[in-house]
Amino acid sequence: MSRLRVAIQKSGRLAERSQEVLRSCGLKFARSKDQLFWYGQDFPVDLLLVRDDDIPRLLLDGVCELGIVGENTANEVMLERAGQSQLNCLRRLGFGHCRLSVAVPEDRAVSTVEELQDARIATSYPELTRHLLEQRGVRATIVELSGSVEIAPGLGTADAISDLVSTGTTLRANHLRELDVLMHSEAALYGRVNGISDEKRALLQRLLSRLEGVLQAAESKYVMLHAPREALQRITELLPGVEHPSIMPLEGSDRIAVHAVCGEAVFWEHLEALKAAGASAILVLPVEKMLA
Repeated sequence: MSRLRVAIQKSGRLAERSQEVLRSCGLKFARSKDQLFWYGQDFPVDLLLVRDDDIPRLLLDGVCELGIVGENTANEVMLERAGQSQLNCLRRLGFGHCRLSVAVPEDRAVSTVEELQDARIATSYPELTRHLLEQRGVRATIVELSGSVEIAPGLGTADAISDLVSTGTTLRANHLRELDVLMHSEAALYGRVNGISDEKRALLQRLLSRLEGVLQAAESKYVMLHAPREALQRITELLPGVEHPSIMPLEGSDRIAVHAVCGEAVFWEHLEALKAAGASAILVLPVEKMLA
């Protein structure tokens, strides 16, 4: 029987959430002694736990069919291997958000990236940084570092840096200020463009269907409420991401029960607006699984 191999980060900021997403799809794994290969028990999907920058390389080399990795890392490797087979971004996963930003020393009188023409920029993402800067017409000398990029300006080895930023705390600690964002990134599921058999492609579609259901459920809420029948249109307009709610008459009353899956976040402001429109007994529940 054909089996899919999925590469995920063995440690780091995406590791735990990647495992959670796959478990939510109903996948269970038996772990190997070295913890780097997990065998799928109930579904023919096995896990490879590797370094994040190895994931797109393993995909391109045909070692695995799927991988969960940050868009920044995937794009860096694809640019590194320009001219070779590329990867498909099958689904952004909604976690691991960050941005690749250019930062300069706080006391440097620079207000735009374009002012860094011919500057030395230190980064762990040389191909991606060069590519994104060239799109803006900026040609810079790229200083490639594997870590501790933020200390480069203080050591005098670079005029600026290009690095991943989440909160900006590390930049401030090193007396750097964020100049501009080159790209936004999040964790995504990637697949090979070519070289997948029909049988594996069918497995892939089953897994993607489950994944879509998990992600839709995570973004959705189930709302139940009572309302006057004449307020139905207004109530429907107020429910975020709803087109056709289920309507049930309430016995012995001119009011109706409205049940709806909201495909967008439901905030307190929505509930207050619903109540003002005549709704009562409003209940918001999480959705565990969805399958269209």
